[in-house]
Amino acid sequence: MHVLLVEDDELIATGIVAGLRLHGLTVHQETSAAAAQAAVESAEFDVCILDLGLPDEDGMALLRRWRTRRQHLPVLILTARDAVEDRVAGLQTGADDYVLKPFDLDELVARLHALLRRACGRSSDRVEHGALSFEASTGEVQLHGVPVELSRRELALLRTLLQHPRQILTGDQLRDSLYGFDQDVESNAINVHIHHLRRKLGASIVETVRGQGYRLGEPG
Repeated sequence: MHVLLVEDDELIATGIVAGLRLHGLTVHQETSAAAAQAAVESAEFDVCILDLGLPDEDGMALLRRWRTRRQHLPVLILTARDAVEDRVAGLQTGADDYVLKPFDLDELVARLHALLRRACGRSSDRVEHGALSFEASTGEVQLHGVPVELSRRELALLRTLLQHPRQILTGDQLRDSLYGFDQDVESNAINVHIHHLRRKLGASIVETVRGQGYRLGEPG
């Protein structure tokens, strides 16, 4: 899951980024509305955690603009504004969830997974693909009922492919999902992860579409 975190409090942001990464999520942080706008125009994210008290613009105004422009990115508002009218306004403006600070990290992660399930049209945390079973929130993988150990990057790659089962994804899109779009990585990093995923789940699990990218194939 590629998360856009829009939070200008560095202490809070550092804790969230570290916690989400421990749960196997890829996180990109921005500290202002303008930077968040540029980020969604430059890369694809699965979900956004949005603070409302941003230095250049109220987060509610940014969310309203996104929804007016038909930007359907799932948004979880994370804020200290606890008044009922604030919560109602946030949800009516287009937020998919509203969480108050202080918060529990495990609950935040669970809510992010729930948002993504709904966005993908799923009601269950479990994703089944042929003989492959994947628990999205825990990262547990089984093939023919046998547990398979995957690294954090391999899990992120599998998660991305399962989220877009019929879509051809470019190498850049996969790299953004695994590392974030502002990190420098080795040119062959994605190929290495694909190789390892094929070795563990079968050579056909990742299909190469020549000249275009990759898409989900059948598990071995």
